[in-house]
Amino acid sequence: MIKGVIFDLDNTLIDFVKMKEMAIEAAITAMIDAGLSLPREEIKKEIYKIYEEKGIEYQEVFQDFLLRKLGYIDYKILASGIVGYRRAKDFTLVPYPHTEYTLLQLIKRGLKLGVVSDAPKLQAYLRLCYLGFLNYFDCVIAYEDTQKRKPDPEPFLLALKKLNLKPEEVIMVGDWRERDIVGAKLVGMKTAFAKYGDTFNTKESNADYELNDIKEIIKIVDQENDLRNRH
Repeated sequence: MIKGVIFDLDNTLIDFVKMKEMAIEAAITAMIDAGLSLPREEIKKEIYKIYEEKGIEYQEVFQDFLLRKLGYIDYKILASGIVGYRRAKDFTLVPYPHTEYTLLQLIKRGLKLGVVSDAPKLQAYLRLCYLGFLNYFDCVIAYEDTQKRKPDPEPFLLALKKLNLKPEEVIMVGDWRERDIVGAKLVGMKTAFAKYGDTFNTKESNADYELNDIKEIIKIVDQENDLRNRH
């Protein structure tokens, strides 16, 4: 019997890659408009390089960029970049189609819902809060909760503990095979690969199910529970 569904956050509930790309583009435009006289491509390359070195959630990327390129922080350019980034981020931080409908349908069926994300805790909560999804979830597990990243079993085990469910009672939905699918399988959960959010062009997900649309998880849960009820 499926009693819970755990979701990854970025590229499973929200299109994180699209949001990040558009926010960076807006920040670059704003910095150039504020007087930064460097080629657009060079700025972009350096910003992504800093993210690669320090992590995609690194909060002082523009400060580092200006220090590296100018040797000092021009606060007019910095402020313009940050505001440009934030405005675009707020505008483009949207859930995938049918996400809210799906969550509500699962809650209606009496399922417990959780999030297991490698994102920093505050960022995970901010994104869920911004989307208005915070109250839909019974638990949110982020990086600080275990100091471990998926596919390490610990984040998944902590989510199961908080939901008070057994691994076989839960389906994990995620877009990253090596982290979400492998990690969930290690602890004995069923898995659904969020094909719609896949940025790696994954050929073989090795998941129990593959989703072209998040709402397909509703039918899967219904089928799983119907089959169990018949036996």
